[in-house]
Amino acid sequence: MEKPIKKIALLTGGGDCSGLNAVIRSVVRTAILKYGYEVIGFIGGYYGLYNDQYIEMSLKTVSGIYHQGGTILKNSNKDNLFAYKVKDETGKFVRKDVSDIAIANLKKHEVDALVIIGGDGTLTSARDFGRKGVNVVGIPKTIDNDVPATDITFGYRTALDHITDALDALHTTAFSHDRVMLLEVMGRNAGWLALEGGISGSADVILIPEIPYDIKKVAAKVIERYDRGSKFSIICISEGARPIDGDVTVKKIVEDSPDEIRFGGAGEQLAVLLEKFVSPITGQEVRSTNLGYIQRGGVTNAFDRVLSTRYGSFAVDMVANGDYGKMVAVKNNKMVPVDIVDVVGSGMMGETSHGGAKVVNPRGDLVTAAKCIGISFGD
Repeated sequence: MEKPIKKIALLTGGGDCSGLNAVIRSVVRTAILKYGYEVIGFIGGYYGLYNDQYIEMSLKTVSGIYHQGGTILKNSNKDNLFAYKVKDETGKFVRKDVSDIAIANLKKHEVDALVIIGGDGTLTSARDFGRKGVNVVGIPKTIDNDVPATDITFGYRTALDHITDALDALHTTAFSHDRVMLLEVMGRNAGWLALEGGISGSADVILIPEIPYDIKKVAAKVIERYDRGSKFSIICISEGARPIDGDVTVKKIVEDSPDEIRFGGAGEQLAVLLEKFVSPITGQEVRSTNLGYIQRGGVTNAFDRVLSTRYGSFAVDMVANGDYGKMVAVKNNKMVPVDIVDVVGSGMMGETSHGGAKVVNPRGDLVTAAKCIGISFGD
C-alpha cells in the first residue's frame, strides 16, 4: 500500500513570466482546500532546494497574487544541481552533482511530492530527480510557447498582448515620420511570439527563426508599400531570426548558465542594413526597438489567469493520483498528463535537452493566412 500524501513542495525555475503566481496560487489552494495537504515553496528554484531555503505556503501566502506577474518564489536559471558550480579543494570552480543534498532536504521536510514549474532546463532536472526516486510532477512554463507535447503554455497570451500594444504604439510614430519601425521580440528557436504578435499588431513584415529571410525581399516589401502611398512600414522580428546567408545575432555568452548563448540585436542589425537598401530609394529612416523583458512582466491577462489555474489544479490532482514523472499538458483544450521524457527527451543525467522545441510550420495555417493578407516573411 502506497504511503498517503501529506505534504508537497513546489518551486519555479528558469525565466519569469506572467501566470507563475496564478499557478502557485492554484497549486496551494487545491492542495489545501481539496486534499488537506501541507505545502512548502522553495525560494529561487533549484537554488533554494539545494540550500534549503523555503517558506510555508498557506491560503494567506497566496492571497492577492493572482494577477501579479513574476513569482513570489523567485526564479533562477543557473542552478542545475546535477552539474552545480562549486569550489574544489584547490579553490577552482568545478561542476559537481549535488542532487543528493537536495533530495536529503526533501526527506528532512517529509515532502511526499515535488511540483516543478519551468521550461526545458528545469524540466530536464525534474526528469533526473524522478529517476532518483523523487515523486515529481512538472508544469510547463515559457512565454515562447515552444514546449513540446502541450498546445499552449501560460504567459504566452499575456506576452502577445504586450507585443500587440507595442506595435500599436509604433504605428503612430511610423506614420507620423514616414519611417520603417522594427520591433524585436523574444523567440530563440520558435517564432510564435513574432508571428501571432505581428499578425495581431498589423505588421507588414514578420521575420522568424523558421524562415530565413532575404534582406532584398524585405526591402522590396517596404519599397512596394512606399510606392503605393503607404509611406511607413512595421516589421516584427524574432531575436532568433537570421538572414539566408548569415547566422543568428548573439548578444553575449553567459558561461555559468545552461543556455550560454544570449540572443539579441537582430532588430538593430537588420535596421542598419535595411536602411542602406531602402533610404536611397524612398528617403525613409529605419529605427529599431527591442521589447526585451517587458514581454515577461506586467499584469497577467484573463486568459492566462484561467489557464494557470487549470495547470496548477490539475498538477495537484496528478499528485493525488500518483502520476509521477509526468508533466501537465493541454491537448485539444483538455488537461492531460504526459511523460516528461516526451518533453525533454531521455538523455543522460543533467543533460539539458535542446532542439526539440515546438516550432512554427513555415507552410502551416498561420503563415499561410498571414501571407494571404499581404504580410511578407522575407522569403
